[in-house]
Amino acid sequence: MPRTVEAPLSDHEADLIRTSLSVVEPLAGEITVYFYAILFARHPGVRSMFPPEMDPQRDRLLRALLRIVDLVDDPENLVRFYEQLGRDHRKFGTLAAHFPAVGECLLDTLARYAGPAWTPETAAAWTKAYGAVAQMMIGAAERDEAVRPATWPATVVHRFSRGHGIAEITVRPHDAYEYAAGQYVSIETPWWPKRWRYYSVANAPREDGTLTFHVRAVDGGTVSGALVHRAAVGDVIRLGPPMGDMVLDAAGHRELLFAAGGTGLAPIRALIEEVDRRGGRHNVQLFLGARTVAELYGLDEMLRLAQRHHWLTVKSAVSHEQIPGIRGALPDVLAEYGPWYEHDVFLSGPAQMVASARQALTLNGTAPHRIHHDPFGTPGRSAP
Repeated sequence: MPRTVEAPLSDHEADLIRTSLSVVEPLAGEITVYFYAILFARHPGVRSMFPPEMDPQRDRLLRALLRIVDLVDDPENLVRFYEQLGRDHRKFGTLAAHFPAVGECLLDTLARYAGPAWTPETAAAWTKAYGAVAQMMIGAAERDEAVRPATWPATVVHRFSRGHGIAEITVRPHDAYEYAAGQYVSIETPWWPKRWRYYSVANAPREDGTLTFHVRAVDGGTVSGALVHRAAVGDVIRLGPPMGDMVLDAAGHRELLFAAGGTGLAPIRALIEEVDRRGGRHNVQLFLGARTVAELYGLDEMLRLAQRHHWLTVKSAVSHEQIPGIRGALPDVLAEYGPWYEHDVFLSGPAQMVASARQALTLNGTAPHRIHHDPFGTPGRSAP
């Protein structure tokens, strides 16, 4: 059951924040540059927490802070999001003393670009909102520090190529690492210090403590490129804390619908393992989507699992190739095979696919709270 949490802002304060953010949103690129410029100029000590080269992911801290606009009407998820963000930021060396500096620069940046929309009342609402967020993050980090480390070194114990630029990499953390199937983990490689990227764990917890990741090398991706093309058995990487609420315990129904595109199969695969670990007490329908047959990553493995488990059904669809079988974009296929209003739905893959699938499912009667996926602006991705 979700926690009962009091909203940190009144409806009027929330409207003020939304209005001011709508004014500055078209200037997001300029805002990001200005925010970091004044942060580093006023507080040069924080510069060392970031990578030497501020890559294109540098705006993610700012976007994570501004996500309060998305969650202001959902206090339970607001608290959950920022508590996770606070725990995750321990790996950067973030201290309670850093929060006033970030807040000061955030508000000054918004004031500069909001222009006349930045009234004393709006400034007060943003000050209150940031103060609440900072306290959530600080409190969560302090509680986390009392029970576990900020990061975990982990040795690569196995790797092989799955083709199409995807590598399967298995690591063994040096210390106990507790997580739930469906969660994702930040990874730092020794070749790109302070650059963290998030990857879903592709397995349910194992007795030997190992974790497997499916990593696709993306154009210009320093961390993904290093993991796919450079990492070898014996190399040591670092893991951040597990994150995400797309876990089996979030399901209230016995009937489950899993839908995955690309390496989005990784957390779905872990969830299927978790269903098996719990005795197959759920009925699972899995849909895999891709543009072409060659890109239907992991299909053969899923079909073999379906042959072993009576509770698992697997279907696949391609959108850009004429073949026998199901053809179409995954969101359209889900709508065609629905309705799914008696199912809990777990979606994983490209953000556009997940958003379209969520919309199609909702229009066809699936309750929004039954649709589970990671946030599109995953907490603090790649930047402290």
